[in-house]
Amino acid sequence: MPYLNLSSACLAYGHVPLLDHADFLLDPGERVALIGRNGTGKSSLLAALAAGSGRGRLDDGEVWVQPGIRVGYVPQEPPFDPDSTVFEAVTAGMGEASRLLAAYHEISHRLAEGEGDHDALLAQMEALQHELEACGAWAYEAQAEKVIDRFGLDPEANVGSLSGGQKKRLALAQALAVAPEVLLLDEPTNHLDIAAIEWLENLLIETGVTLFFITHDRSFLDRVCTRIVELDRGKLASFPGSFKAYQERKEALLHEESLANARADKLLKEEEVWIRKGVEARRTRAVFRVQRLDKLRAERQARRERMGKVNLQLDAGDKSGKLVAELEHATKRYGERVIVRDFSARIQRGDKIGVIGPNGAGKTTLLRMILGELKPDEGSVRQGTKIDVAYFDQFRTQLNPDASLVDVISPGSDYVEIGGARKHVIGYLEDFLFAPERARSPVSSLSGGERNRLLLARLFARPANVLVLDEPTNDLDIETLELLEELLSNYDGTLFLVSHDRTFLDNVVTQTIAAEGDGLWKEYAGGYSDWAAYKANVLKEAGKAKAEAKPAAKAAEPAKVKTDKLSWKEQRELEVLPEKIAALEDEQRILTGRLEDPDIYQADPTGAQQAAERLAAIDEELMVLLERWEALEVRAGGAS
Repeated sequence: MPYLNLSSACLAYGHVPLLDHADFLLDPGERVALIGRNGTGKSSLLAALAAGSGRGRLDDGEVWVQPGIRVGYVPQEPPFDPDSTVFEAVTAGMGEASRLLAAYHEISHRLAEGEGDHDALLAQMEALQHELEACGAWAYEAQAEKVIDRFGLDPEANVGSLSGGQKKRLALAQALAVAPEVLLLDEPTNHLDIAAIEWLENLLIETGVTLFFITHDRSFLDRVCTRIVELDRGKLASFPGSFKAYQERKEALLHEESLANARADKLLKEEEVWIRKGVEARRTRAVFRVQRLDKLRAERQARRERMGKVNLQLDAGDKSGKLVAELEHATKRYGERVIVRDFSARIQRGDKIGVIGPNGAGKTTLLRMILGELKPDEGSVRQGTKIDVAYFDQFRTQLNPDASLVDVISPGSDYVEIGGARKHVIGYLEDFLFAPERARSPVSSLSGGERNRLLLARLFARPANVLVLDEPTNDLDIETLELLEELLSNYDGTLFLVSHDRTFLDNVVTQTIAAEGDGLWKEYAGGYSDWAAYKANVLKEAGKAKAEAKPAAKAAEPAKVKTDKLSWKEQRELEVLPEKIAALEDEQRILTGRLEDPDIYQADPTGAQQAAERLAAIDEELMVLLERWEALEVRAGGAS
């Protein structure tokens, strides 16, 4: 039995139908990715499913949810009370238990801090305990504390003080706190750094939760999804398998559609010529042709053409000098914290540099120092000549929400100049898929993806020989991403790219500057995959060297005489623990391999669920065994 069923769903904004009698089923154990162009209605569809049974947010059609199942929903921009704590936000979706837990948590905090009347607070706590036991809320509290810890959040932190990445983690923690059978995620990778995205991938696969999610991150798609569903012109089409398989099948379908449309247009043209012949066309024996012509005209009028592609053009302007920047032992501090430590590099014209590191590592600080906007505290930074810099800001602070699209692109003028050619601003906006009637609309009326397109249009409206793109891929659909990749690959200027999109980095950059921790930055040849392969090889070699060094050290050292700190039973336990851990790790690898096979969710959903549950149990068992092994090893070493 499916978990979710969307039947004949219709939804329109204005005259454009986003959903046109669309149907969709979500079966247990599936991880389904919803893709489509910006503005096609993906977020609206997800919100309709999250609204639950009945019509909800639809104009027509129905959403059916299997009775009794819990559905978690994480929208693109989750609404949080900035004055609440992380714990209060995570428990907010638990109904009456949420209110009781929040009150109990507050009183516990006040008692710990010695605030208020101690006896009165104890009396309130006792009353709350009875209410919590009556509604079974202790299990909810344990689950909330578990997910808060798992997402690395401080339960007492104020929500308003959290970064974008931390708020995304908070939203995921809030959804998982109710232990949902189905999880609906809208762009879950936005504002997360690469390490957090890879961690989230593993979490979603290991938990075995049924997923329906929107993403434009192709690496995330390939790793997580077992099926792709595309929303195109109001219809939903299913493509089992990987993103690559979808691309091949979709290309074939579009080719078939274009051939069918061409045949229909040719036939319509021939029939239009025939009907104009006059008397011959009105004879009784030709009535069927008149009826067919009417049908052809109706079909052509009803046909929805596929949304066009963004026409991206980028003018590098005058060439900069061969040297863009040279850093020698540059160091930058903020207070006691070192953001950049003893960094040296030489940036030359035409370099395409990816900058990667966790949120808060100092990527923006490093870039500002390279471009001469910040002076180093130690060392030197030398800039090249004739440098003209253009910025893409991930927070879109350059966009005035009250300004019109025309004013954003070309304030005070009706024309822009691209590559030496003068173009009307309305036509230029059409290149970025903004209809002429929307040119005077305010920025505030645009979706996230449309705002990113507008920011790209503004960026490319003037020449620049150095581009700094800070998370340009957020909210952009896959087709626009691929066009942007091609444009940047052919760009003659110098590019600095900060992105969490691993595929985008691999397809664009020629070298990578990566954060190594503690303010250290290092330059590598190639993109993200090259850097990841290098780091994996370094870890592998370090592990091999450590393993080879152990026997040699044992041979060189005299045998250690143990005291009676470890009992015979504990000594025996210490000896067998490595075998137990190795056995569990082998089982973990086997189960992970099974769950990465997309066919298992169709062929054996029950087995997939059991495998996922066993995988979660192995994590807990391994943690217990490793902690026990470490404790015994410390005692054994101390007894030498």
